[in-house]
Amino acid sequence: MLWALLFLVVGLLLLWRGADFLVDGAVSLAGKMGVSQLVAGLTVVAMGTSAPEVAAGIAATISDKGDIAIGNVCGSNIANLALIGGLVALIRPLEIRTSTLGREIPAMLGVALLLWPALRDLTVSRTDAIALLLVFGVLAVYTVRTARATCNGKSSDEHPPSDAPPQTVGNDVFLILLGLAALAIGARAALSGAVFIGGRIGLSDAAIGSTIIAVGTSLPELVTCVVAAVKGHHDISVGNLVGSNIFNTVFVTGVAALVRPFAVTARFAGGTDYRIMLGVGLAFTAAAIVGGCTIRRGSGVALLAIYAAYLIYLLQSAQPA
Repeated sequence: MLWALLFLVVGLLLLWRGADFLVDGAVSLAGKMGVSQLVAGLTVVAMGTSAPEVAAGIAATISDKGDIAIGNVCGSNIANLALIGGLVALIRPLEIRTSTLGREIPAMLGVALLLWPALRDLTVSRTDAIALLLVFGVLAVYTVRTARATCNGKSSDEHPPSDAPPQTVGNDVFLILLGLAALAIGARAALSGAVFIGGRIGLSDAAIGSTIIAVGTSLPELVTCVVAAVKGHHDISVGNLVGSNIFNTVFVTGVAALVRPFAVTARFAGGTDYRIMLGVGLAFTAAAIVGGCTIRRGSGVALLAIYAAYLIYLLQSAQPA
């Protein structure tokens, strides 16, 4: 237990420093390449912080545990918007661009709806996987091209002057790679400690997968968004949250099923867990609309309350037999 606690603490420290490096490098590189911080958040940052979900999904399907694979996707998506989104809004009201509310967030909700046809027969096949990966590819290309075109006309607003000494592209890339490495190692260490502790206190595999693994693989998003919020980089936070959810839904599920098709239970195939994931996405969107393209602290409290209710549901429905 002592070693598990040590792994947990060291992992969290690595996550924090890794997120710091990743945010600084991504913001600086975005400015040099002429793309917005939102694009950096939707692509490099989102994909990098979602790497643990990819690894967890592949490991689960190889072990023939489809519910853990899809449960991790649903649980991570819910944690991203309700837990992380709520926490970030408490730290500093989260500003969302009108274009994001009209383009990327609907895309996030759309891919969540597209997941249902792949799940409704209780099996995610390789055909489903290929379809999901094609959707991801189309969205990635469209998002980058559209956002970059928008940025080209607003370069002065997107990249304000900075008093910080200039860095080379090589330094930016090094910071990003160092940050991603620290996030990966930190997430693995923290997750190992948390899973051991969860097993010792008697949680079932299902409960561990839906709670500890889902939250554990979302730790990079959590710490990266908190660091970005503290530094006032709202586009990085929003891009990370929305981009990670899109990435999780179509890429993580697609890659896991491509490696090995897997079966799921009804709770994920249009059942309670799937509906909660959709509901949280709609609640996040509604909070942004009500706040005038800003998720305010009151909405942050509401999102955290939703996540607390979700955890209670999970623990009640996934106790050991």
